Amino acid sequence: MQAETTQDLDRIDRKILQTLVKDGRISWRELADEVGLSTTPVLRRVKALEESGCIRGYTATLDEARLAGTLSVFVSITLDKQDADALVRFEEQIKLAPEVMSCFLMTGDFDYLLRVVTPSVEAFQVFLTGKLARMPGVAHLKSSFALKAIMVRQAPLV
Repeated sequence: MQAETTQDLDRIDRKILQTLVKDGRISWRELADEVGLSTTPVLRRVKALEESGCIRGYTATLDEARLAGTLSVFVSITLDKQDADALVRFEEQIKLAPEVMSCFLMTGDFDYLLRVVTPSVEAFQVFLTGKLARMPGVAHLKSSFALKAIMVRQAPLV
């Protein structure tokens, strides 16, 4: 089934999604009360949202600061080659680095943008010099330290 777009969602579907983003463990009864329907229609709507792909699953939101650290660093990476094998090699290696919270293949001046989280500048330096700079194919690195997170969304606004 094709995923719905936000234009396909009515006010109640949006309210269901907003409520589940805030509390994925809410009871069906509480969810029904929150959106102003009885339990059976809410269950049907949630099932439809799951089948359409709007809801892909349910997870726990972990405390990144406690588990990984509070220092966020954005690292732009340029590879020495941009052929398919070089890209695959880099992507396989970067997935093994627990410090990397996200990695994007980019257009423009560099090949990849990473968001790296460590507990300290010293830990970032160890990661940078001990792992990242030594990865095969890495030609150039540029790091930018985040001073403050203004907002971090767990899901799009619906």
